[in-house]
Amino acid sequence: MNQSANISQSHPITVHGLVVEVVRKNIKHLHLAVYPPNGRVRVAAPLRVNDEAVRLAVISKLGWIKRQQAKFAGQERQSAREYVSGESHYFQGRRYRLNVIYQAGPPKVSIRNNTRLDLIVRPGSDTWPRERVLLAWYRQQLKALIPPLIVKWEAILGVTVAEWGVKQMKTRWGTCNIQARRIWLNLELIKKPELCLEYVVVHELVHLLERHHNDRFAALMDQAMPQWRLHREELNREPLGHVMWEY
Repeated sequence: MNQSANISQSHPITVHGLVVEVVRKNIKHLHLAVYPPNGRVRVAAPLRVNDEAVRLAVISKLGWIKRQQAKFAGQERQSAREYVSGESHYFQGRRYRLNVIYQAGPPKVSIRNNTRLDLIVRPGSDTWPRERVLLAWYRQQLKALIPPLIVKWEAILGVTVAEWGVKQMKTRWGTCNIQARRIWLNLELIKKPELCLEYVVVHELVHLLERHHNDRFAALMDQAMPQWRLHREELNREPLGHVMWEY
């Protein structure tokens, strides 16, 4: 998701009892989104579009909005993690059972039998140190996967990335700063199949060719990665689909 559009203001409106967040940006088209896990509704609207026009657009999509909210309400969600033995954790699209091992020496994580994640921590480590060790391992694994994907798709798309990084984000799988040619990728992507990560990399690199999520952007995605919509669907599937693109 690119960050270059300037936000002028943000405020809520109510449409048929539904609270809608309206954000005005320097964009050409109105974008409606329903966010998991609770079905929050957000409209990104061009600066020239007034609240009444936004209201009418939301009314025309009420059926779709309700269906999306119902879908989110019925989806499985992952509860808050405590990083204890027996807990389910995900890595590259597979679910693993966590096995916490307390022993002296450097903390580390390893996969055993394709079913378990051994989390080795020092005796007495509570929730925060256990979480920190696992997140550091996730970050290391994700950072190893990203460079070859960037090199591959820079060549295919004819673009160049000046800088990239990994960080935790609540409402984006990725971001692109077009002027700086810098992309950020969500740490949560390491929990998804690698094709999902590749899709997000392609998505962000295509923003270097087209700033907005418009017909040209979709056409460029179709040309580069014809199955991208399937990868997006997998990306936003629960229990880990807690963040979503705005389109």
